[in-house]
Amino acid sequence: MKIKVNSGRLSLWALPIVGTFVTCGAAFAADGKSPGPSEALFLIQIIVLVVVGRLLGEAMVRIGQPSIMGQIIGGILLGPSVFGLVFPEAQSTLFPNGEAQKAMADAVAQLGILFLLLLAGMETDLGLALRLRRAATGVSLSGIVVPFALGFALGEVIPAGLLPDPDARLVTSLFLGTALSISSVKIVASVVREMDFMRRNVGQLIVASAIIDDTIGWVIIAVTFSLATSGTVDVAILAKSVIGTIAFMAFSFTIGRRIVFEIIRWVNDTFKSDLPVLSAIIAIMGGMAIITNLIGVHTVLGAFVAGILVGQSPILTRQIEGQLRALTTALFMPVFFGLTGLHTDLGLLADPSILLLAVGLILIASLGKFGGAFVGAKMGGFSNPEAIALGCGMNARGSTEVIVASIGLSVGVLDERLFSVIVAMAVVTTMAMPPTLRWALARLPIREDEEDRLRLESFEEKSFLSNFERILLAVDHSASSDLAARIAGHFAAVRKMPITVLDVVDEPGDGRDDLAGRMPDSRAKEVSERVQSTADAILQMDDVKQASADGEVHVTIRPKDGELDDILSETADKGHDMMFVGVEPSTAEGGGYGGRHTAMVDAFSGTTAIVSARGQLPDADSQLRILVPVSGTERSLNAAEFAFVIAKATGGSIAAVYFKDPAQAASLSRVSDTSGVQQSAFEQLDQIAEFYGLPLEKVTSQQGSPELAILKHARRGRFNLIILGVNRRAGADLSYGTVADTLLETADRSVVFIEI
Repeated sequence: MKIKVNSGRLSLWALPIVGTFVTCGAAFAADGKSPGPSEALFLIQIIVLVVVGRLLGEAMVRIGQPSIMGQIIGGILLGPSVFGLVFPEAQSTLFPNGEAQKAMADAVAQLGILFLLLLAGMETDLGLALRLRRAATGVSLSGIVVPFALGFALGEVIPAGLLPDPDARLVTSLFLGTALSISSVKIVASVVREMDFMRRNVGQLIVASAIIDDTIGWVIIAVTFSLATSGTVDVAILAKSVIGTIAFMAFSFTIGRRIVFEIIRWVNDTFKSDLPVLSAIIAIMGGMAIITNLIGVHTVLGAFVAGILVGQSPILTRQIEGQLRALTTALFMPVFFGLTGLHTDLGLLADPSILLLAVGLILIASLGKFGGAFVGAKMGGFSNPEAIALGCGMNARGSTEVIVASIGLSVGVLDERLFSVIVAMAVVTTMAMPPTLRWALARLPIREDEEDRLRLESFEEKSFLSNFERILLAVDHSASSDLAARIAGHFAAVRKMPITVLDVVDEPGDGRDDLAGRMPDSRAKEVSERVQSTADAILQMDDVKQASADGEVHVTIRPKDGELDDILSETADKGHDMMFVGVEPSTAEGGGYGGRHTAMVDAFSGTTAIVSARGQLPDADSQLRILVPVSGTERSLNAAEFAFVIAKATGGSIAAVYFKDPAQAASLSRVSDTSGVQQSAFEQLDQIAEFYGLPLEKVTSQQGSPELAILKHARRGRFNLIILGVNRRAGADLSYGTVADTLLETADRSVVFIEI
């Protein structure tokens, strides 16, 4: 059934649905009143929270607000503020105060906190924060210090009657300062992305500042939590927490990063059952959360750092990330934020002192955050409109403050009054942020240098190479294997992709190379070391090093422990989407491609690059001269981009020769048509060359036979590598068309066929 309604009508649809679940919940509770918890009532509670959160979240999205606002408001409506006020008996029946019953839903909420922080960490772009670290750190620190100081001062002057424990005023003040000082990176990023400002200078700076803000904030929360659990400022406990946190962070972002990747890679490549990586990620999150708990800080820090490390894994496929996001968004978010709303009693605001505190907290939070970010931006040399946009963007609290308040309530440093006030502050500041940020961003003119950068980044986003995540390198230790290893190492270093080396030889001692008699695994190990050394050399280049997240390329060996067809099919299922084939012979005795090549291309479902070494290749990569034949087709331009990556990595030269593809000849019979296609192709090549910052030589073929013209130009220009984009032709035998098949048979220099 399709429902096409506006947000107002959507809320009307929610009433009978929610009423049905509430009635069922009341009936289950009435029929099964017992000292123990009711599983049926627990399920009803979860369903009500999910349905109400989804419906009101949808309504919020339709009016331009974050969906979590609908989930929090849904919980408030179901709690004592509305439902409990109108139907107190029904509300207490559906959500009883019994500790055993509450513990069941609270357990789901506690898992929800960890999954929320895991997802927030996975969405954290550390590369962006590092690129803008100087400006973003200034904005973030000033945006933290000012509201933190104001919140701490507020906690120190609050009347003792409003404190849950006057003797623990210091810890309560720290929690208030923390709650006022941290922005919600998830909400900030979603609004900036929605406004299409993610690639604008100010948009990137807002998100980078929020990332730093969030990261520092969770460390502060962790230390504050350790103080809250001890009840006093114990120097020994505080030192343990601070030193433990520093050591944990240092280990996580050095050795821990590699450990997390190896766990994900091993589980992904070894397990045969469904969704093994998802289980591994949950285990990693749980393990790191336990470690932070053991050093005396809150588990949320471990979950957040785990998310950052998991998000940096080079083989975290989009499918796995989507599955984790789906689980968190569909279940844990509405339950956690819904229960947060349930614990919020807005009726407390009827007390003038509590209302005054809430208003003061909202003003201090908004003015403090805006003022701190504004001052930091001005100190960083930004204009007034840019500083205003930064101040508006950093003012969203949302999920972060709700989690802080929940932690404070759970450890007893906040009571229901302060908890409700903080949640109200989070709701108001979060709902005010999107319209104010939209207003501020709409006033920002675009700079010329920014426009140039946006054009290049738009090219990268649309690039066909951006779709690849993992490389499979199939070798037999022939000359073609050596060339394939070099090219794969160059490609992986520039594109930051892990490589798996597979030796396709069945038995040692096949007599095809100087290493005959060695075991296949030994040959594969030597190839992998060659790939690693090639990639490491490329990663030392300044422009490549700056773009690298962890400064290394991961190379592993896949043993040939079964039939080659099965292995290739399995590796494609494990995330390998590009295969370099460096296997000889590349041609069959009767002509055409070798039988092994046909079988490998048939078995592998991703993109294949067949590498065939011919002639004498230079020892120095800088002497590599690449020729790319282009015909204006998409596959030829994609191959050109591939060639530019290799040229950038090697420092070699690159040239493009235009030829008329025989497949296009029938449709481009007029000279004007051919000229237009050629001009368009060269214009697109210029864009690729500009993106990679490389000079390009362009030549137009005047020969009738494209393959002969390509070879003639390759000889005349002393090019030693030809890279050609191809499409497979229908049929049992492997064929890429007349041009590619003829080059395979006649080329006297190395060729790479990129099947696209």
